[in-house]
Amino acid sequence: GDNWLLEDKEVQITMGKKKLDQSKIKKEAGTGYFKTSWEANEIKPEMAKIKVKNPNNVVAWGALYWQYFEDLDKITHFKETPLKLNKKLFKQINTDRGPVLKPIENEKLVPGDLIKVRIELKVDRAMEYVHMKDMRASGLEPTNVLSRYKYQGGLGYYESTGDIATNFFFSYLSKGTYVFEYPLRVNHKGDFSNGVTTIQCMYAPEFTAHSEGVRVLVE
Repeated sequence: GDNWLLEDKEVQITMGKKKLDQSKIKKEAGTGYFKTSWEANEIKPEMAKIKVKNPNNVVAWGALYWQYFEDLDKITHFKETPLKLNKKLFKQINTDRGPVLKPIENEKLVPGDLIKVRIELKVDRAMEYVHMKDMRASGLEPTNVLSRYKYQGGLGYYESTGDIATNFFFSYLSKGTYVFEYPLRVNHKGDFSNGVTTIQCMYAPEFTAHSEGVRVLVE
């Protein structure tokens, strides 16, 4: 029997020891929704401690999140989640014993070299409708440009090659460890950011992970 529209007292938000001043913040009529942000030099560690007090007799909704920008090659491994990704790049060298893979960190790259991408995925539970996106450096070009359905190690998935990344779509992902490999050809000289590999469950986005970023130097 309460009249929700009459309950319009200001929700008190305290960040650390400082109370948020809402007097200068433009709010949406009716819902009272507002959004605010801070510059990097204004953010202090104690602001992570949030207290919210609702003086009204009706429910209040809100969200707070940290967002920042970072160079792709400086991204570190994601926090511990049910999904774990590890990505490595290897230079494929043909020898009298057959093709040999060596980490690119220890090898000199020149245009024309063949790179093998290896992605190791660990998942601790069964999941449905999962998307994995593997970014690549602008100086590398894929050799398998045809998108198609693949099956390996008891896992079926659709692999789609795009302009900046290769996508993997899993309708069902069983618990276990999986390794994906595909070749790239070095196309240009330069110092490139190779991006990261990301994975996320489409209908449960909290299940997500990404690999660390690396650089690729072609002399």
